[in-house]
Amino acid sequence: MAASPKPKATPPVKAAAKPASHRAAPTKPFLRFFHSAELRKKTLSVLELIENAPDATAHRGALADVVIVLMKSGFDGYFLAPLKKAKAGFLVEQSATVGLMGAQQVIGSVTRNIIGRMDAPQLLSVCGSIREMME
Repeated sequence: MAASPKPKATPPVKAAAKPASHRAAPTKPFLRFFHSAELRKKTLSVLELIENAPDATAHRGALADVVIVLMKSGFDGYFLAPLKKAKAGFLVEQSATVGLMGAQQVIGSVTRNIIGRMDAPQLLSVCGSIREMME
């Protein structure tokens, strides 16, 4: 009996194309923090207000307020929450909290001054950056 020929290998099945709604992986590494649904709603409201305003500069204060609250939320998410999870102890947590409060006051003041001097295109750029971070 003659040996039967080897069956041809079937080509590998290609994975189905990802739906258009699926985002591609970021090209650079990134970190995120979670914030409350209330803060997200407030942030989106301010961004829409500025993006749709005839004069975006009229809402500089509202944007500065949101940026400062996001900063505080980020400090908590990136630093204080992990510190508490590590059970570093009451005194260490209190020291970190006091130190961050001082830093937040300084950064908050600088943030208000910077945003307070921005023109409309600059404010819209900041809004776009915040939206990118929220995706």
